[in-house]
Amino acid sequence: MKKVLLVVVLIVAAAVLGLWRSNGGVRAGLNRVVNAGSANDSPGVTNDETRKTFELKPGARVEVQGINGFVEVQTSDTKTAEVYVRRTGDDANSLSRRELIIEETGEGIIVRSKRKHTGLWDHLFGKDPKEEVTIKAPRQIALSIRGVNGRVSSGDIEGSLEMKGINGKVEVGLVNEYVQVGGINGSISLGLRRLDERGARLSGINGGVELKLASGLNADLSAKGMNGNVRSEISDVTVNKDDHWTRYSARIGDGGASIELSGINGNVRLTRAAGGTQSTASADQKPASDEPKTPVSQKLPDTQRLEKAEAGLKAIKSTQ
Repeated sequence: MKKVLLVVVLIVAAAVLGLWRSNGGVRAGLNRVVNAGSANDSPGVTNDETRKTFELKPGARVEVQGINGFVEVQTSDTKTAEVYVRRTGDDANSLSRRELIIEETGEGIIVRSKRKHTGLWDHLFGKDPKEEVTIKAPRQIALSIRGVNGRVSSGDIEGSLEMKGINGKVEVGLVNEYVQVGGINGSISLGLRRLDERGARLSGINGGVELKLASGLNADLSAKGMNGNVRSEISDVTVNKDDHWTRYSARIGDGGASIELSGINGNVRLTRAAGGTQSTASADQKPASDEPKTPVSQKLPDTQRLEKAEAGLKAIKSTQ
């Protein structure tokens, strides 16, 4: 038995020594811990800023992916896109944990952040920087936002909207063409001006939903797998409920494109969009959605856990 224990100890010691020699991050991490108490010149919080400007054609696609912080898209009558990103970390090592990429694509522009390969110590105990993204863009864009650990807001857009894996509340102005939203851990307020034959699909939302419908919108709404109810605050839109299956339906205008809701952990409100001239998204706007019937899970610490939140929301849907 003693020989076995000795062999195990030797194997563990060899592994630790190998990591120590090959991974400078471990030594640096230990040095930071040892010297933390005696160092009086700690750099403290640090940050960096990135600004880029692009010319966009009408209908260009603006993509945002993997941001550890809030995303704000301000739209107006312009032909250029101005991207501003501010990153804040505990120190320079924190900023170096993630790589920021802002570049043109064949369809438009992309803003994304991804985790870089780090040493073992930083991988286990390091802290990612907070990222704040502000984009000033034309209204004539299609918008795609995925994997954001923070709130998201956008002004009116004249193209399609895709959102997936958002850990925070979502506020969007009026949208045209096509909408696909899923895996949202928070309330959502969304405006609909016109829809093409693809319609709108919202699923896996852990929070209340407000759909702001523009005058002249023609669509047919259906909802199932709800942990809440659907109600209309528009005089000429009536919501019908199938008590046996807990399903809801409503005809909007003359009917037409489908608006499909499923797996919603909260109430859904249909309201009339005000004017439809909103051009910017304000960080000070208040959420316009009802609270879910069941407690909303606490905010998740990083984008890697968004997938777990989305999986949980899909589980809610499957039990209905």
